[in-house]
Amino acid sequence: MIPITEQSSLYDNLETKSVQELTSAINQEDHKVAKAIQEVLPQVNNLITAIVSKLKDGGRMFYIGAGSGGRLSVLDVIELPTTYGLPKGIYNAVLAGGEDRLIDALEEMEDDLHEAWGRLSAANISEKDIVVGISASGSTPFVVEGLKQCRAQRIATGCIVSNPNSVIARHADYPVEVLTGPEFITGSTRMKCGTAQKMLLDMISTTVMIQMGRIEGNNMINVKLINDKIMDRGVKMLMKKAEIDNYDEAKSFLLQYGTVKNAIEKLVKNQD
Repeated sequence: MIPITEQSSLYDNLETKSVQELTSAINQEDHKVAKAIQEVLPQVNNLITAIVSKLKDGGRMFYIGAGSGGRLSVLDVIELPTTYGLPKGIYNAVLAGGEDRLIDALEEMEDDLHEAWGRLSAANISEKDIVVGISASGSTPFVVEGLKQCRAQRIATGCIVSNPNSVIARHADYPVEVLTGPEFITGSTRMKCGTAQKMLLDMISTTVMIQMGRIEGNNMINVKLINDKIMDRGVKMLMKKAEIDNYDEAKSFLLQYGTVKNAIEKLVKNQD
């Protein structure tokens, strides 16, 4: 049976269609993605709960993937230290071919049966950690073998996949099977599958960070002050939360203590 992600597009003769017809059809397909995710939210919730439990017990999170899904996981992991002040090494991505080759399409590396487990082993993976495989088809050897080895070592596993009853799901304790259907371009899983993967990665990491106490109210109180825009946002956040009227005074406190959270805690302690 042909996997859903490899089935023929619902559209044909694309080269004869106008720009308006093409964008309308792609948009129509994109509308299906959020609905597909909605239908598997219980699976997503189970995976997130497992990740949070591992991190709160001092464990780490690892994504393993190839192709578009693997590259998206790298981008997700890269942003967490800046956005949430998360120490590096807690949230990780293992990309087939290496994260330093992010812009190279090393699709042949997805057939490597040994790289994923080799790199996880080099990171001293243990039962304290959790590993989540990403594969549109659910049969990517790099991901399948990595999860298989993890389960053999009693390491918790999850997956994000876009085909039902896949090999990858059989090796996942917490599978997320989001069925987005045939792609607009037959087999081009960077499209709907990639969109679903991006949405799920955002959903998972954001919810995990909130559950880990790295958001207060709806504010990024641990954000790194890496540029003028974020500095200004942080100063205004501190002014509001600490009831400081003077912008320069709030900025001075923020520079002194590094994050909004630290500044608030120090100011409260000094008041006591």
